[in-house]
Amino acid sequence: MEQHRTRPPKDGPRRGTPTPAHLPPQARRGPDAMRGAAGMPVAVRRGPEAVRGPVAEPGPAPTGRRFPNPRLTGLGGGLFCVAVMLLLGALDALLFGSSLIAYGVLFLPVCVLTALWVRPGDVLTAPVALPIAFGAGLFSVADGSAGFLGSLMGVFTGLATQAGWLYGGTLIAGVMVLVRRVRWVRSRRRRV
Repeated sequence: MEQHRTRPPKDGPRRGTPTPAHLPPQARRGPDAMRGAAGMPVAVRRGPEAVRGPVAEPGPAPTGRRFPNPRLTGLGGGLFCVAVMLLLGALDALLFGSSLIAYGVLFLPVCVLTALWVRPGDVLTAPVALPIAFGAGLFSVADGSAGFLGSLMGVFTGLATQAGWLYGGTLIAGVMVLVRRVRWVRSRRRRV
């Protein structure tokens, strides 16, 4: 007796149409054979492992705005905080008349973001770059009317008078970095 074969349409076999014999058993059972009880696709692993269960179909992308979560290297984190503090120092000089208090307050979020955005392997470099960034941004805020030496003297005076902001921001970043580092080391030990 001659077996009757029909060609499946280009978009795949339809219900009730026979499939070619050279296909694997899953395809020969029909298009709905790989659906679970809820009508969702089921993931199948080859080999000795069994069927894992229903696979969730991708849903719509979240519509709300998300906070950026970049992963900077140690050098990238240092460059980020130096560039941001230079920019904030210039803005402080423009908007607030070189207020050292405003500059110190603006330094704290930079410390937090740098500690959060440096990748886990380089996280210990974040507190090292922050004092350098604080000093670099002070050049535009510090009082220095007598050329380069006067500007340098203004930076040293700013570092001496605003040490509380510098130490506070670096301490916040240091605590955050230590917590992140401990969590990273524990997660690596669990994986091994």
